[in-house]
Amino acid sequence: MPSLAVEVTGLNDVPQAGDAFMVFTEERKARLISEERTHRFWKEERGVGKSVSLDELFSQMTEGEKKELRIIIKGDTHGSIEALKASLEKIDIEGTKIDIIRASVGTITETDVILALASQAIIIGFNVRPMAEIRNHAKEKKVEIRLYNIIYKALEEIELALTGMLDPIYEEIVTGQAEVRDTFKISKVGTIAGCYVTDGTIERNSLVRILREGIVIYEGKMVSLKRFKDDVKEVREGFECGIMVEKFNDIKNGDVIEASVEREVKR
Repeated sequence: MPSLAVEVTGLNDVPQAGDAFMVFTEERKARLISEERTHRFWKEERGVGKSVSLDELFSQMTEGEKKELRIIIKGDTHGSIEALKASLEKIDIEGTKIDIIRASVGTITETDVILALASQAIIIGFNVRPMAEIRNHAKEKKVEIRLYNIIYKALEEIELALTGMLDPIYEEIVTGQAEVRDTFKISKVGTIAGCYVTDGTIERNSLVRILREGIVIYEGKMVSLKRFKDDVKEVREGFECGIMVEKFNDIKNGDVIEASVEREVKR
């Protein structure tokens, strides 16, 4: 009868409004059908993906795309779940997005692990603890479960994870300049510039610009840095060195080689 209140026991999760009930004569058959349908739904909707962890999110994201963190929330009460969900949805870090694909009351179940694996999500448990077999199953499938009892701790870790998902920002730092005093052309190798470091420090594997009368004529990468015949990591101001630049042999006396490095900037 429509609108008739009933009591149902044995559910792993609190059903959502509008969910349909199906009756089976065997509990095992009901469970298998439920899990199979759940798995098929997420396979079709999300595609079967690899497991993810907060520590590996950046390396698993495709460069240039908006970074998305998918989360399954399980909690002890509707109130705590809604509070955590609302707080997570308020996190605003440009270039990222939080997608809460499920939020429900109850402990973490095998179904949650299946959903997390299929949708490349992490599971957040708030004031709930998974049973040992569920924890072991998640570990086997490499599905990450994060457990909290304080909301701000969860928010803090998620914000750090989202920041780590963003492509790093680099700034160029000029480390030094060297004046070309002589050149040496070596067959099958290229041109080596005999230089005198006039400012700062020249570091091996630096990015370099070749300046001719103050005009940039080439930008590239240093492939070798020598003091006499020895490879060195750096040469400081006031010392001589030999520099070879990748894919550039038209170096002339009087040119200036400016060396720089890229360092990551904290957000």
